[in-house]
Amino acid sequence: MRVYLTGATGFVGSNLARVFGERHGATLFCPVHRRRPAAGAPYEWAPVDVADREAVGRSVARFRPDAIVHAAILNDFARLYEDRRRSWDAYVGATRNVVDAANETGARVVLVSTDWVFDGTQARATEDTPPNPINLYGFLKAASELVVSERAAHGAVARIAGVNGMHWARPEAPRRQDAGFGYFVLALVEALRAGRRFTVWRSPAINMVATPTLASDAAELIWRIVVQERSGTFHCCGGESVDRVELARRAAEVFELDAELLEPGAPDPEALPPGPVPYDTSLDATATSATLGIEPPALDPALRRMRAELETGELALEPQLTEVRAA
Repeated sequence: MRVYLTGATGFVGSNLARVFGERHGATLFCPVHRRRPAAGAPYEWAPVDVADREAVGRSVARFRPDAIVHAAILNDFARLYEDRRRSWDAYVGATRNVVDAANETGARVVLVSTDWVFDGTQARATEDTPPNPINLYGFLKAASELVVSERAAHGAVARIAGVNGMHWARPEAPRRQDAGFGYFVLALVEALRAGRRFTVWRSPAINMVATPTLASDAAELIWRIVVQERSGTFHCCGGESVDRVELARRAAEVFELDAELLEPGAPDPEALPPGPVPYDTSLDATATSATLGIEPPALDPALRRMRAELETGELALEPQLTEVRAA
């Protein structure tokens, strides 16, 4: 399997690269832009701006992939609002570019999307719940989903949610709690292991309820979409939706840390993004699970696998996700 993977130096992309390459033996080409891979990266790479249509077309034509997985984003909320033309090009334009390149070469394309395409009032949104984003990031992702559904000859959308786990491309970078669920568990673990108190944010202005997902589990689910040659929209997420307080309590228990160091409190105003944030982005993955032939990963086992990955530096995957059923 030859996979053209964008965003490999990012958080989710680094998990896709490792799961696809290490676990499943895929041959990967990863275009990079601002951040170069570390020496010895286990994939072929070259500088390619995915917002450059011609550059993407040439790059894909040279590699001749079986599939393109598009995980690259402009991961800076403030910059999204500051330069909306650039933001559109980085999301919708880039998606159009990889879809057109996929169509030209006969490759399948999978867009990595987000639970933030929903407005925070659509609890337990299903795969066919109409998106209703309330901020620019969600809008750009929803628009990118439309590009795939309307333009791709063979396309799928893989929504992920509340992603936690290892950043394999930058494992030593510091993490902090933010308005979303990403890195929440890692920030909590780092604080509690150091004996520091950790404030679990509570506010109607942040994402308070989501469906936490281990990044490597999400990568496995996306792999199934690729190899089963699925089309449509999928929720590649965990099997339980919880609020921040519940996630904090269960993470402290799984990591055997002192839950007495947890305390509720208001978010850091400087950590809030410039636009509104959806409150409840919980997802229902019933249809995805039935199509892909899996049970959604339960929260506590996923947290145990996250602990193993942090402590060993190796992938710790749910066995049922690695046994791929044919389409």
